[in-house]
Amino acid sequence: MILFILTFVAVYGLMHALVFWGMHPLLSSHTALPSLIWGWMGLMILAPLVIRLLDRSGYPTAARSLAWVSYCWMGLLFLAFCLFLLVAVAHLLALGTHRLLPNLPLLTLHRPAVSALVLLLTLAAGLYGVYEATDLRVEEIHLVSDKLPPAREKLRIAQISDLHLGLLHRGEVLAPVLTELQRLQPDLLVATGDIVDGQMDHLMPLSESLRRFEPPLGKYAVTGNHEHYAGLDHALDFLEQCGFILLRNEGVSPAGQLTLVGMDDPEGGPLPDEARILADNAQGLFTLLLKHRPVVEESSVGLFDLQLSGHAHRGQIFPFNLLTAIPYPLQNGLYELPGGGWLYTNRGTGSWGPPMRILAPPEISLFVIRQRQTDARED
Repeated sequence: MILFILTFVAVYGLMHALVFWGMHPLLSSHTALPSLIWGWMGLMILAPLVIRLLDRSGYPTAARSLAWVSYCWMGLLFLAFCLFLLVAVAHLLALGTHRLLPNLPLLTLHRPAVSALVLLLTLAAGLYGVYEATDLRVEEIHLVSDKLPPAREKLRIAQISDLHLGLLHRGEVLAPVLTELQRLQPDLLVATGDIVDGQMDHLMPLSESLRRFEPPLGKYAVTGNHEHYAGLDHALDFLEQCGFILLRNEGVSPAGQLTLVGMDDPEGGPLPDEARILADNAQGLFTLLLKHRPVVEESSVGLFDLQLSGHAHRGQIFPFNLLTAIPYPLQNGLYELPGGGWLYTNRGTGSWGPPMRILAPPEISLFVIRQRQTDARED
């Protein structure tokens, strides 16, 4: 934990240092302003740690107030960092050119006008990001299968993921999700992890709202890494209070209509053999595999029809998706898997950290699984 904290402070501090360098042309003519900016940045670097301490020490109001400020700042800082990184690269190229050709003027972008433009673009993008984080989409995916029971023409499955209910996000995030779910009226609701985030004390009032939504085939959930961060026992208790049935490395067959297998997140430690669990639960029905992280085990391919995952948020704030694509290349939407079956990665129904999303709007996924014979007749 200490190593993680030190690494976070170092990386976040370096990001602040680059942004300060980028802003410096605007600050250099002022005597006190650079020191004030550095003081503010120092507070923001330490703020995530202070928020956690305040929350755990029983000061939720102070923690939440600081969280809104510091996480919005985190989003803006990331955007400014990306833009000023381009300025820094251009500046280094200009310095190299000037060294090779000293008779040429230094054509640098490290100037007040460019710094002002970057800050304006950052603010505009940040405001849009706050809007996009509230622009909940319903992504409807149609698949065909010959594994549904003969009497069932179609099966409607709704997926939510990565709500991150906790210190920052509460009823104002959950309410539109529940409104959409009531409108969609799926047969089954699944939650693929990171539903909670942070201390549980202020979340229990939300459980009744979720409990009242009762699809015919029930509600099922698996753990994500943030359930472990929040305290696994408390997180599981909250999800059960919401009416979810937790699938922890096990399978069920709701009303004999499909097979559901849910795997724990590996944050909790080594997991049992996924392929064996799938094989043990094989009943010839449409098989849905729930896993928080969009990672497909080679040994499991062919043993499930559709894997539902989340976790990556499609980067949440562009261009962070370029980094999340390194560990999770299948991070957005539907992918057909070699060897049979599909993976669908949900972009997240909420947001983590900064209450912003850019080019990755939040989503509820709705899967309409039809009988293959029915689909052929309709064509």
